[in-house]
Amino acid sequence: MSTYRVRQISELLGVSDDTVRRWAESGRLPASRDEAGRVTVEGADLAAFADVLAAQAVPPLPRRISRTSAGNRLTGLVTRVDRDGMMARVEMRCGPFRLVSVMTSESVDELELEPGALAVASVESHDIVVEVPGN
Repeated sequence: MSTYRVRQISELLGVSDDTVRRWAESGRLPASRDEAGRVTVEGADLAAFADVLAAQAVPPLPRRISRTSAGNRLTGLVTRVDRDGMMARVEMRCGPFRLVSVMTSESVDELELEPGALAVASVESHDIVVEVPGN
C-alpha cells in the first residue's frame, strides 16, 4: 500500500503543508510517523479523506484559462475501483476535480490501481461541452 508524506498530500489536495499538519495533529486526517519522525498517511486513508473533502467543497468559481494543451495530465489519487467482469470503473481525485475512467480489468491489475494509489490521468477529448455559469 502507498504511503504519502505532507508535501505530497498538500499538492494532491491543493492545500498548504501547514493545513495537512493541522489535520493530522487534530486527528481529522488519520496519520502516523515514519522512522524519521515525519508525518505519513496510508493511501487508502488519504483516498477516503479526499472523498470527504470533495463532498464538503464548494465548487470553484470559473477561472479564465490562459494556456492549455491537447494532452492534459492530472496527478491524483485513486479513490474507487469498481469491477464488472472484463471492465472496470476507476475514480480519481485530482485536486478539486473528480475523474472517472472506464478500462479493462486487466489494465487495472497491470497498473495496480486500488484506492490510495497515486496515478496520472491523461485527458484527451475530441468533444468538449462548454457551459456558462448561471447568475
